[in-house]
Amino acid sequence: MKKMLSIALASALTCGVVMAKEIKVGAVMPMSGPIAAYGQVTHLGLELANKLQPTLANGDTVKLVLLDNKGDKVETATATTRLISSDKVVAILGALTSTNTAQTIAIADKKKIPVIASVATNDKLTAKRTFANRVCFTDSFQGEVVANFAIESGYKTAVVVIDQAQVYSLGLSKAFQKAFKAKGGKIVKKIKVTSGDKDFKAVVSQIKKINPDFMFMPLYHPEASMIARQSKQLGLDKPMFSGDGVANQTFIDLGGKSVEGYMFTDFFDYKNPPSKTSADFVAFHEKETGNAEMNSFTALGADTYNVLIAAMNKCEDPTNSVCINNEIKKTVDFDGVSGKISINSEGNATRSAVIKEIKDGKAGFKATVNP
Repeated sequence: MKKMLSIALASALTCGVVMAKEIKVGAVMPMSGPIAAYGQVTHLGLELANKLQPTLANGDTVKLVLLDNKGDKVETATATTRLISSDKVVAILGALTSTNTAQTIAIADKKKIPVIASVATNDKLTAKRTFANRVCFTDSFQGEVVANFAIESGYKTAVVVIDQAQVYSLGLSKAFQKAFKAKGGKIVKKIKVTSGDKDFKAVVSQIKKINPDFMFMPLYHPEASMIARQSKQLGLDKPMFSGDGVANQTFIDLGGKSVEGYMFTDFFDYKNPPSKTSADFVAFHEKETGNAEMNSFTALGADTYNVLIAAMNKCEDPTNSVCINNEIKKTVDFDGVSGKISINSEGNATRSAVIKEIKDGKAGFKATVNP
């Protein structure tokens, strides 16, 4: 009798092992190239979250498949296609910048593969795209946060520096301008630059002559840091504010003393974790990396993974991408690393923003702004 029970138990265990399977989740990130700093810290969040929660409720193992898009639109399309066609992923996390994420979504949407963007904020990103989602705020919210800050600080005139090659910059600048004007502010000049430009002395000289109260620069860190440096060299000393595009240590390292006092919007501050879940993840990050400082993109990377896992656990078949997408869009008050996250039927998140200011070479917390 005992022998029969042992055989039955061994058989059950064997069946359990056979039943459990490996499910692949894709990640498209710029791990090399000019904006690699964004991809590396975001992917770290995915890795840490996967380490904490490597299996689904049913015992299936989740495997992350990372492809480097090098921050390039064509590379993004190639990576997305490969993940869907060859790797058979059930969902894709990424691809960071709004331009590249839009490329991933365009391809994934046709194949009915859900995408969860970590930091792509362009308002139009999810428009008419059934399988598009994000855990970050939108540019319209971010732009209003900056406009409110400027007006409350007594700034009445502003110059906006726009990267005409980035939909992120175009969208965020438009949102800021609309909100700033609505509150009585005046845009005295819009100046266009292009990603990859290195000489901004003419731009700085032009702003110096205009003499605005405030400079809003919805740029990524390479260009923003150079403008800050060249402003310092030419004696332009005006309040500078950017969006989340400069929310990384690389921006501070590149800008040096020139970015002292620089302000920007962000999603999260590791010194002010909004919940126990958040504080525990910050502690886990320090334990795993040996670094107490945690980038906000790392928090958002973890949130894309955790929101996805929660959605997969609600599906009878966790490989059913249509079900996964439907459950993602039912996310309400999710206890994320970066704070509470709700995602609506359009795939857009409702969440808070954080304002930071660089002091003594560190980005310091100023305020949390709720929607």
